[in-house]
Amino acid sequence: MEIYKPENEDLLPKRVIQRDTDVTHLHLTRRGLTYIPDLSRFSMLRCVWLNNNKIREVSRAPFNCCLTELYLQNNDILSISGALRHLTCLQVLLLFNNQMKCLEETVSELKNMQDLHTLSLYLNPFTQDPEYHQYVLHHLPSVRFLDTKEVKQEERRRAFKLFSVERQRVLDTIAFGRRALPPPTGRKLTSSTTKQAGHHGSRKSHSDDREKPSVPKSIIQFSIMNWTGTSTSQWNHLDGLSKPASGILTVKLR
Repeated sequence: MEIYKPENEDLLPKRVIQRDTDVTHLHLTRRGLTYIPDLSRFSMLRCVWLNNNKIREVSRAPFNCCLTELYLQNNDILSISGALRHLTCLQVLLLFNNQMKCLEETVSELKNMQDLHTLSLYLNPFTQDPEYHQYVLHHLPSVRFLDTKEVKQEERRRAFKLFSVERQRVLDTIAFGRRALPPPTGRKLTSSTTKQAGHHGSRKSHSDDREKPSVPKSIIQFSIMNWTGTSTSQWNHLDGLSKPASGILTVKLR
């Protein structure tokens, strides 16, 4: 491996590094590397600098699962698919200024990294997508610093509204009560049609029944519990007094 060449002895000084398990940090920047050497033998490796090389492909074999910081910026990497998802302890990942084109594929590779808090992906082709920033924040909620900038809570809310439309609708309905859906447009129920629905054997109809489209209306409905009628320990000792009944007050606003 290249790290054992005489000119690279400054990376692993013999007076300090005596076993593979002693290696925790490894600097391999500006070495002209076109691929990543196998680093799995360093079981205690935590930080690796591989930036400013000519690496085009990243395979799964080189890294152990305990890695916490990985620096791969300023290379020619085309894809990281299938290469990093086993690094569940990763906290810092720099991949900016590469040649990755598929945003969904890249983000999917990072979803298992629950501790990932610093991520840089700018200057990749997929960052030209206008929804790139929100997409990353929505699918990687642990990220606190994206592309050298701290993530604001307002940015997370915008990402949530953009990519979780159904969940946002549910939150909107329970914010101030339950929002009743507008009635479907179509045939308007009249007294005669209601009577017919209750008597399946009857076939009577009125000539003045007409199909009229119903007007959609927005209705807000919420309920309030009447706690004044709830039985307490004091009522249990008053046998001669009647207990007030509890009730639920329902309010509709049109």
